[in-house]
Amino acid sequence: MDRRSFIKKAGVATGAAAAATTLAAPAIAQDRVEIAMVTTWPRDFPGLGTGAQRLAANLSAMTDDRIQVQYFAAGERVGAFDSFDEVASGNAQMYHAADYYWKGKHPGWAYFTAVPFGLTYDEMNAWIRFGGGQELWDELSGGFGLKCLMAGNTGVQMGGWFNKEINSADDLKGLKMRIPGLGGDVMAKLGASPVSLPGGQIYENLVSGAIDATEWVGPWNDSFMKFYEAAKYYYYPGMHEPGSMLALGMNKSWWEGLSKTDQMIIEAAASQENDIMMAEYNAKSGAALKDLVENQGVQLREFNDDVYDAFFEASEEVFESARDHSDLAKRIDASFRAARVDLGAWSKLTIQAYIAQRNRVLGV
Repeated sequence: MDRRSFIKKAGVATGAAAAATTLAAPAIAQDRVEIAMVTTWPRDFPGLGTGAQRLAANLSAMTDDRIQVQYFAAGERVGAFDSFDEVASGNAQMYHAADYYWKGKHPGWAYFTAVPFGLTYDEMNAWIRFGGGQELWDELSGGFGLKCLMAGNTGVQMGGWFNKEINSADDLKGLKMRIPGLGGDVMAKLGASPVSLPGGQIYENLVSGAIDATEWVGPWNDSFMKFYEAAKYYYYPGMHEPGSMLALGMNKSWWEGLSKTDQMIIEAAASQENDIMMAEYNAKSGAALKDLVENQGVQLREFNDDVYDAFFEASEEVFESARDHSDLAKRIDASFRAARVDLGAWSKLTIQAYIAQRNRVLGV
């Protein structure tokens, strides 16, 4: 081969390689997914915050960093309660939050975290996945430009911290209590003044006396927040949040522009966190409660039947108001109620009956 032919062919080959490189670079760039995730939780807050951070990290790890998530705790990019609008507007791609924070936009949002006398963790999973819950959630969230998935749960929550004993519904009158969602509406029906505060602001308000009582989650989180320094009466069980589901909310247009593969990866990561978070709460809450009672002087109290009956009567009024909002709210409520009856009847014969007998023979 003479020098001229070699140079000519080499030039063609080099040009082809350069063209291939030019074509490949945009394809690779398009394949990379960059996500801004905003949340309603303080950074490194046990369970809620660390669970959201774990979800963000897992999305990157599951794709060898092809999907990269930049995580923003509450206040780092937007305020906790601004997360909804930040994602709905497309300024961020994801939020991690409790969707009942948005009940002021539509009462249906409350059902997809927890409502008074609602569903436990197992029941919520069943309703969302196989009882029509996800479809209703999609309809609700889609109307606001969002797509939501289950991404955590804290289980049955405690009834809250009070600076006095609650022996009757009358003891709730005039009480200023941090309690969001429809649970707050129940307290309002009973004469209390519900206040909605993000987690990072509860302690200072309780210590200062700006609020008289608060609910948050349960012993693991509540001990971390040191609520026992301001209130010593710790009541159970919480009627307001029997299985508080956390949501991964995403901008709908952004979600629909993803490949099916990436959608399934995100769904898998969210489902994984939904399982892990609940396991972590179950594993750590018992020891935390023991410490609160034995070392912090907390007085554990159970709401009596009269108080619980008052909670239920007030909740029925709250649900009636929610149903009156719209046809969608009515359909969400109807689906929830059907699931509560069907799943509750099954749980009574299985989980409840078994645990009652197991605890009896163990003397627990």
